[in-house]
Amino acid sequence: MALPVLAVASELYPLIKTGGLADAAGALPAALAGQGVAVRTLIPGYPKVLAALGAARTVLEWPELYGAPVRVLEGRAAGLDLLVLDAPHLFDRPGGPYVAPDGAEWGDNAIRFAALGRAAARVADALGFAAVHAHDWQAGLVPAYLRFAPRPIPCLFTIHNLAYQGKFDASLFPLLGLPAQAMSTQGLEYFGAIGFLKSGLWYADAINTVSPSYAEEILTPEGGMGLDGLLRGRSGDLHGILNGLDTTDWDPKTDPHLAARFSASAPAGRAANKAALQARLGLAADPAAPLFAFIGRLAWQKGADLLLAAAHVPMQGGAQLAMLGSGEPGLEQACRSFAAMHPGRAGAFIGFDEGLARLVYAGCDALVVPSRFEPCGLAQLAALRYGAPPIVARTGGLADTVIDTNHAALAAGCGTGVQVAPGSAEALAAGLRRALALYADSAVWRGMRRRAMATDVSWGPSAGRYAAILKGLAARHG
Repeated sequence: MALPVLAVASELYPLIKTGGLADAAGALPAALAGQGVAVRTLIPGYPKVLAALGAARTVLEWPELYGAPVRVLEGRAAGLDLLVLDAPHLFDRPGGPYVAPDGAEWGDNAIRFAALGRAAARVADALGFAAVHAHDWQAGLVPAYLRFAPRPIPCLFTIHNLAYQGKFDASLFPLLGLPAQAMSTQGLEYFGAIGFLKSGLWYADAINTVSPSYAEEILTPEGGMGLDGLLRGRSGDLHGILNGLDTTDWDPKTDPHLAARFSASAPAGRAANKAALQARLGLAADPAAPLFAFIGRLAWQKGADLLLAAAHVPMQGGAQLAMLGSGEPGLEQACRSFAAMHPGRAGAFIGFDEGLARLVYAGCDALVVPSRFEPCGLAQLAALRYGAPPIVARTGGLADTVIDTNHAALAAGCGTGVQVAPGSAEALAAGLRRALALYADSAVWRGMRRRAMATDVSWGPSAGRYAAILKGLAARHG
């Protein structure tokens, strides 16, 4: 009999997404099903989620939670088994899951995601789940509510990005419905405030993050974002498990967004995608020009500023540069300005377009991922899958998933991309020069592309580790 597990997430692909959390939470249930784990996911009742849910039945309801009645609906959408917290006063709003249309965070985010945590604890108990899997700070109170529940249920807490911690004013604590003892350093208290992420790290029975290298990096003062001491104290309960891709969805042989389908054994279709990408972004129709690309948030973490500082290298080397993303206004304008300074050589799309993103992966020759830190990263996994050898910073999941094509790797025939030291425009420039040199040898580049596409970026290996942890927690608490 499959182990019943309740997953709790604030976003879930393909229903609602702002980042990699949604991709992971959306793909894991199917991957875990093959490991004897039956996952149902509790998610807030955003308008898009309720619209997709369609027919559903009420499984739990409360006359009042933070000022209004709420209920939990059970149903399916996009192939996922869902439990939806239907609380219109908290989640029926325009904008994104966390921010208003003007870009400011919702002022009651602490209450909104406390409600998600309280509902998760009640649902887990009432519906008989054997374990809970809570994702990131938005579900950080879930382990606390479970710890103080009449029937404690074990919880795995996954850190997707330690930089986002969910810190709120301590004056909100009485509204959380937790015992007074929870507001201490051995609990939620975090430098005089409430720490949702800290709650998850303190009260969860097991913790994981989304790559082995990131699990090591967050134990250091440089990578721990103020939580390294707590994490070192719990290092015996901390696991690093790589994210994966849904390789059915991410498949260049069937992807409907592409100008032409292709595969590792029949890669000719990439040329048509390169031509389509050049046309879409106003680049010169030059099949021989190396086409580098960047996809991601235009933010300090993602190193978009480092790319712009090093981008003279591909420009001088006869390459082209495609940029797709949004974020900090200054970086958005810098990308537009760079493209305007290099007509036909550089193109920028500010915003996000799923179809264009797929075309970028399928049409660029190399994807540049210059992150200063990266818990796992999905862009480089998609690039590997679609045959665009990634040029990545040597950090977190980037270091764990891309094999540097140095002299030793070339001799052994195992390189899949290029690694550079993180946080340095000079190091990135050197890596771009090295990539240009590798690209100039067509046989070498074809080998890199072939090996990139042969890389296993699926959830298969990681799903087994998640299943083992969840089953182990359930057995210890059974």
